[in-house]
Amino acid sequence: MKGNNNSFKIFILGLLAAIGPFSIDMYLPGFPEIAKDLDTDVSKISLTLSSFFIGISAGQLLYGPLLDKYGRKKPLYFGLSLYIIASLGCALSTSVTMLIIFRFFQALGGCAGMVASRAMVRDMFDVKDNARVFSLLMLVIGVSPLLAPTIGGYVTAATNWRYVFIILLLIVLAMLLLCIYMLPESRKPTEEYSLAPKFILQKFGEVFKQPQFVIYTFTSAFTAAGLYAYVAGSPHVFMEIFKASEKTYGWIFAIVAGSLVLATQINAQILRFTSSEKIIPRAIIIQCCAGLLLAIGFINDWWGMISSIILCSIFLACQGFTFPNASALALAPFEKNAGSASALIGCVQMATGTLSSAMVSLFHNNTAIPLGVVMAFCAFTALTILLTGKGIVKYRARKEGVEESSVDMLSEV
Repeated sequence: MKGNNNSFKIFILGLLAAIGPFSIDMYLPGFPEIAKDLDTDVSKISLTLSSFFIGISAGQLLYGPLLDKYGRKKPLYFGLSLYIIASLGCALSTSVTMLIIFRFFQALGGCAGMVASRAMVRDMFDVKDNARVFSLLMLVIGVSPLLAPTIGGYVTAATNWRYVFIILLLIVLAMLLLCIYMLPESRKPTEEYSLAPKFILQKFGEVFKQPQFVIYTFTSAFTAAGLYAYVAGSPHVFMEIFKASEKTYGWIFAIVAGSLVLATQINAQILRFTSSEKIIPRAIIIQCCAGLLLAIGFINDWWGMISSIILCSIFLACQGFTFPNASALALAPFEKNAGSASALIGCVQMATGTLSSAMVSLFHNNTAIPLGVVMAFCAFTALTILLTGKGIVKYRARKEGVEESSVDMLSEV
């Protein structure tokens, strides 16, 4: 995993993986302005976030088979081109309905980068290095929440929200050129891979038969769902309840997201001394504590802006330990079906993200309570899945009298 060439590959893959987060974070400070311009309210604008999550969830199932059939780069070119066209549509939207529709297609295009980047990590690097590579990807991805809301806040304040989508269009155009000229193909097209629905479902079924994949995919998905709940609910909490300006909110978002980025880099170092399997449960337990404190504090009106920022930072930092390790563990059993496995990871993650963000909007009551409760619920669900799943695998292993290998595969590689 050494060398400048690998570092540049990781940088490009990180940019591709960051398309989704950047597309979410950059327009968040403009929610009030968008609502005013389109003659609606912030809760309706939040539906553009939900439609984006739906597009990413559905799109990843589409790109997984395409990446395994045609190689990694051709489907990637198609997706990035679709994103560019949809971004222009977002910038030209004259109603919230138009914006919701174009955000869906923007997500449908952008998710190609997210699926391809995970699959290419599995293609290009040894399994034992995957968790560390994902941590380095998170360093690049982490620039998104550090910079995007701040840029979005200043752009919206200086001009208007439509220019945010023009900037996103130009960024992804630059990524497309990088992919064409600087990123090598990591997998040749597979002639025998069929795109018939029956064959695709069979391949997805083979992925879901692997207990390690199921446990760590759903564990990671629900920890990430807490993050998406924060993304959906934080504009209202900090700008409407705590009265932060658009620029201030951008800095708050960057500070909170910075904790996640820092955690991923600490994780990369910790992996030199311990295993992914040991890191994940400890991180989720701390996340549960932070979520519970947020929920109880918001219910009892204990927290102000500073204390809320601290607890949200702790919550998101735990995601920085969970995501790289869980992603590596989920993908470790696969070589031939890495594209399909990557697609399913992203689909499950975004589906739970859609659910959690929709729950924040659905239970909106002009308080911070829905945000705290949904974040806590997601963390406790993730812990339940992890402990229950590993318990079932151990029970079956003892019952069948075989070695339990499925849950500890990565540490043995």
